[in-house]
Amino acid sequence: MNIDTLEGAQARIRELEEEVARLKAENEKLLARNFGGRKKHDDAWTASYNDFAAKLESGKTLKDIVAEGRISRRTAYRYLSYYKEQHGGAAPENKVSEPVVNADTTDAVSSSQF
Repeated sequence: MNIDTLEGAQARIRELEEEVARLKAENEKLLARNFGGRKKHDDAWTASYNDFAAKLESGKTLKDIVAEGRISRRTAYRYLSYYKEQHGGAAPENKVSEPVVNADTTDAVSSSQF
């Protein structure tokens, strides 16, 4: 694009300024987006996980922790996985996978199978 006159240059400057304003408005919209979903390791997550880890280290089983009603079974297993990751793959020597007795049979089944 060749600009030969002062008026042409001023017109081009106005076009570019309008484009910059439009792009800034678009950028503001993108920056204001709500990134929904589970927030890993925010303050609430950390508090809940630390509570779980303290109970696990005190000897409580996953079943007991979940029975208290503060976290779901799925969350307990997610926290256990993270705990093992942070502690070199080891869980405390409590009954993390205690046997669950099926009401129909006398066979004990490991809870890790569920």
